[in-house]
Amino acid sequence: MSGNLLAEFLFRHRKIGLDTSIFIYEVGANPKYLSLTSYVFGWLEQREASGVTSTLTMLELLVQPYRLSDIDSVNKFYALLSTYPNLAWIEPTLEIADLGAKLRAENNLRTPDAIQAATALACRATGFLTNDPVFQGLGGLEVAILDKLLAA
Repeated sequence: MSGNLLAEFLFRHRKIGLDTSIFIYEVGANPKYLSLTSYVFGWLEQREASGVTSTLTMLELLVQPYRLSDIDSVNKFYALLSTYPNLAWIEPTLEIADLGAKLRAENNLRTPDAIQAATALACRATGFLTNDPVFQGLGGLEVAILDKLLAA
């Protein structure tokens, strides 16, 4: 049933924001979440799909490979993710910083979470896919949480 809920969520939103966890689970082939994240990345390959994420996502993805001096993985992440179809990597702007500060103040978000949400909102995404319940209740975004999709 979780796949149906995810499909319905993606159908409702022409543009979604993607939190870092989605990429971590996909690249790491996390067996618990792989069916959901693979579905999302397959959806992104469709012409009518559109996803956005902050460049902060790449920073977070590359920490572990750099810690391990695994330059092959660093290059793999860049090659695979930076050119993924219908996925925009958005750099923080003053508008995103301002919106992020507002979201952080009003929702007690950590800075990275505020930047992710602000990026999605600034890019006019209407859905946000994550596995972190801290994003629930943010105005302007319907939030789908992977663990909740799996439990449904």
